[in-house]
Amino acid sequence: MDTQQKKAVDFSRSAISRYIQLATLFRRRIESGHWPLGSQIPTVEKLADECGVARATIRQALDLLEEEKLIERYRAKGTFVRRRPQEELWCAVATDWSGLLRPTHTAKIELLSEEAGVKLEHVAYQLGTLATSYCHLHRRHWRDGMPFLLTDVYVDERLRPKLTRQDFETKTALRLINDVEGVEIVDASQTLTIGMADLETAESLSMPLNAPVAFVHRRAIDRDGTALLVADGIYRGDVVRFDIKLR
Repeated sequence: MDTQQKKAVDFSRSAISRYIQLATLFRRRIESGHWPLGSQIPTVEKLADECGVARATIRQALDLLEEEKLIERYRAKGTFVRRRPQEELWCAVATDWSGLLRPTHTAKIELLSEEAGVKLEHVAYQLGTLATSYCHLHRRHWRDGMPFLLTDVYVDERLRPKLTRQDFETKTALRLINDVEGVEIVDASQTLTIGMADLETAESLSMPLNAPVAFVHRRAIDRDGTALLVADGIYRGDVVRFDIKLR
């Protein structure tokens, strides 16, 4: 046996369909430059042999990359890399208070739903004491025709009469409460975690299933220690960037 031969990846360790796992693997090869822009990728036969799967499974994975316009197939010529998933990280997420309040003029906010009287029993990364009830806003953020952020924003119900629909469609989560007259925010937090897009997220943000996403959790409390804001966002991983200054 050739000791230099690559060991096939064990795709059975995950419940996710093999072709989706393979699409993630191949997408990463393009993103990292292992498969350079304009280059011809290995044949279906070679990829099937390398990965230890059927040719049909490889074709399914390549179908996903073709739908994303990452590759192009040419009859009798082969398959070539058309573009990289991350050509530009244009969604810069602020990590300071003033930056989080700053509006993003090139982005538009779509209010998907609004629900009053929502009671929160448990909140991850909780800060302060939960309010009696909240106004829940489900929103989607767009830029240049691309959805890049899906959010669930919970605002203390007592503040709802001081907010308008225009506020919901133009203001960032923290700005919603910061601009309310008489409100004093004494503490706030932002927590970042990394994960993969589930079916609903992938559909809402027009991205591949199981592609990387960034989960951002924001919390703000008033002088009484009440959580005036609980906001959870999901950013597309292929456009988001976090810049953190070290001093």
